Amino acid sequence: MSNRHLSRTIAMQTLFLWDFNGRTSTDLTEVIEKNLEHFAPNLDDGGFAYDVVKGVIENLNEVNQYIIRYATEWPLDQITIVDRNILRIGVYELIYDQDIPAKVAINEAIEIAKAFGGESSGKFVNGVLGAIYKDIEKQGIKKAVDEKRAENDAKPEEAVQA
Repeated sequence: MSNRHLSRTIAMQTLFLWDFNGRTSTDLTEVIEKNLEHFAPNLDDGGFAYDVVKGVIENLNEVNQYIIRYATEWPLDQITIVDRNILRIGVYELIYDQDIPAKVAINEAIEIAKAFGGESSGKFVNGVLGAIYKDIEKQGIKKAVDEKRAENDAKPEEAVQA
């Protein structure tokens, strides 16, 4: 198992616990550390699991909106906690993480869904993320996110904080 795959698994487990416990905290560093210690004590992922969890949490409203829009038959609160958080990671990587190729994000999410979800989780995750992928390619959403980031990076520090 690759480091990144294991890191995504740790991120999913962390988000699962957070979601299961009522999403009471946005600082999940301690939970990630415990999950890493328990499930992957020798893993050195360069902070990848932390980055994924942080990215999902920081963009949660928009990530959830993608899931709501593309999983039309399933209200967000009716999607199993495992599948919901796998989708959150997949959407985050598809839309916001420019370093992860879209097909890698989708394939990783499917593999985690098959390992941790129910019988049809892999197909469900594939269907939702595949539909999002088709639309972002068609609409150039990832390009728009890149441009927005570049614009924010070009702003003076005090303007960003205001």
